[in-house]
Amino acid sequence: MAIKVNLDRVLLERGVSLTELSERVGLTLANLSILKGNKAKAVRFSTLDAICRELGCQPGDILEREAEAGGRA
Repeated sequence: MAIKVNLDRVLLERGVSLTELSERVGLTLANLSILKGNKAKAVRFSTLDAICRELGCQPGDILEREAEAGGRA
């Protein structure tokens, strides 16, 4: 199972830069960059909530579960 982070797509759709989001949610640019680049091993619910609040979206807009090899979803 792999979880894909679609933060870059949501930021583009909303016209918000990563720097602006960083300032608005109070997270470092480095940490948001790790999340955006699909390098994060975990994300706190409070972080996800803050991002969704600022971008006006749902967690499912940012996180997506990719199908496993062999087609299992």
